[in-house]
Amino acid sequence: MDHLLVAPEALIRPWRTAAYIAGGIALAELLLLLVIGGGALVQLVSDRVQLAAREHALAPTTVQKPAVRKPAPVAAAKRPRSRTVVLVLNGNGRTGAAASAASRVRKRGYKIGFVGNAPRSDFARSLVMFRPGFAGEGHRLARDLRVKIVGPLDGMRVRQLEGAHVVFILGA
Repeated sequence: MDHLLVAPEALIRPWRTAAYIAGGIALAELLLLLVIGGGALVQLVSDRVQLAAREHALAPTTVQKPAVRKPAPVAAAKRPRSRTVVLVLNGNGRTGAAASAASRVRKRGYKIGFVGNAPRSDFARSLVMFRPGFAGEGHRLARDLRVKIVGPLDGMRVRQLEGAHVVFILGA
């Protein structure tokens, strides 16, 4: 008997090719369904956005008056000017600016604790900072010097004040 033996690979290949073709067709169908479903989803979202925009445009407008905030009450100064110690720092970098500012502060009746340079010299505006419990003194000094920016210590610790109650940083 003479037979030709057929290799097993020859029998598998047609099935493998058919499986690849069927998988490709299924993938194409899936992509088509995703495109159709995505289009329907976009249409649904678009309709809802248009409806919300129409309702917003037709809604009656009410003008709300801005709330008027009353400034927080400032604590009254407990110490007289002569017993309030001020630390004067030059925050603008000009030579001698802190000394002349200290002279102005002294003329107002305050006691000068220390005059020197601030850690940086790029302060655009002058400011007054006060240590805890001395808000009244800080606000009074700011009024006396016509300084608009007043607040609690920021960037300084109480131990850096060398006994001062209030800090005046001279800006540009």
